[in-house]
Amino acid sequence: MLELAILGFLRDQPLHGYDLRRRVAALMGHVRPVADGTLYPAIKRMAAAGRLIRKDEPGMAAAPRRMLYLTPEGHAELERRLREPDELDISDENRWFTLLAFLRHLDAPVDQAAVLRRRLAFLEEPTSFFYEGDRPMGAEEFADPFRQGLLTIAHATSEAELTWLRTTIASLEETGARSRVT
Repeated sequence: MLELAILGFLRDQPLHGYDLRRRVAALMGHVRPVADGTLYPAIKRMAAAGRLIRKDEPGMAAAPRRMLYLTPEGHAELERRLREPDELDISDENRWFTLLAFLRHLDAPVDQAAVLRRRLAFLEEPTSFFYEGDRPMGAEEFADPFRQGLLTIAHATSEAELTWLRTTIASLEETGARSRVT
């Protein structure tokens, strides 16, 4: 998830490490805080893998700033991760949001729609946080207002996402069909 966020933000524009950290923290920091001890080793690994480069550039003050740039290998890796997300990237809400933040970087609407279809299929499966045997339980089955709240909020969120997914997939498929005709 962290590497995907780094690739995505650097695809948007080259960034200084501090700016990258701020953006990553804003995207996913409320769920998993991003410490320098996590971010900078990831940047180092990605540079060693040829996915990004670091260049010293003149800073606003006397000290140079180390800017981070995505390489062609980094572009290819970002595209691969967006086009072929892991199952956990589809099912885990936090990872899904990170993927969704950069899905616009897939050029073909049909490819974007394919990823959204995978999320749609996942959300259409009956599920709950609580089960009676193999049967998912609904909010109305609990006297506990906290479990009712948890399930009511989760259901409303899922319904909103399902509506958005269906609408967006239809729009992307229509756009893809028009571009194939022209």
